[in-house]
Amino acid sequence: MRWSDAKPLEGVRVLDLCRVVSGPFATMQLGDLGADVVKIERPECGDEARSYGPPFVEGESAYYMSVNRNKRSISVDLKSPEGLALLQKLACKADVIIENFRPGAMERLGLGYDHLKSLNPGLIYCGISGFGRTGPDANRPGYDLILQGEGGLMSITGQAEGPPMKVGTSIADLVTGLTLHRQYLLHWLSAQERVREDGLTSRCWTAWPRCSHSMQACISHQEIARCVGAIRIQRLAPMSLSRL
Repeated sequence: MRWSDAKPLEGVRVLDLCRVVSGPFATMQLGDLGADVVKIERPECGDEARSYGPPFVEGESAYYMSVNRNKRSISVDLKSPEGLALLQKLACKADVIIENFRPGAMERLGLGYDHLKSLNPGLIYCGISGFGRTGPDANRPGYDLILQGEGGLMSITGQAEGPPMKVGTSIADLVTGLTLHRQYLLHWLSAQERVREDGLTSRCWTAWPRCSHSMQACISHQEIARCVGAIRIQRLAPMSLSRL
């Protein structure tokens, strides 16, 4: 078997309640590893990323398709009693649920962690937020541009004497998706180890990894240089350009 054909997460059921980039990017990677990902979308309009473009390919947004392969999609109105009952039924059969609503939105819908855990004790609940679940900024939207600016990444991007510059892609969203993907795999591996050690036939733990955007890894080398060597932080990108 080629390594690219391996499906270590085959049999794992993922309920994807995510929109735009960060969550869909994480669930797409789980789908790439063989998980059965069911994406929940709003009736009529679906994930708003479906409208992002151009470019469009046969009416489908290339942006949307870039983070939503290897998934099945279903339209559910979570504000209707029927839609709510359907989502709870799906949650009972899922191994993991991933959402990137604003903090408190799932609880207001009756789909918070405590309630879903009572329906499915083995469920892993992953919630993505821009500024955490508590604190003064908890309800602020975590747009990528805001996080790049407040996280300091823009301060080291661009020409040395120019203004701060945004990274070309939604790097904060993508890093968050990678972090959540890794976090779930760590929990999954831990569960497999406990099954082997204890002879259990089902998962015996729950977890709520709370992923927030962080630019610390991107600027830590600059900050260390400033603190240790009193070196002025400079903008690094674009760097290593060659003159033709």
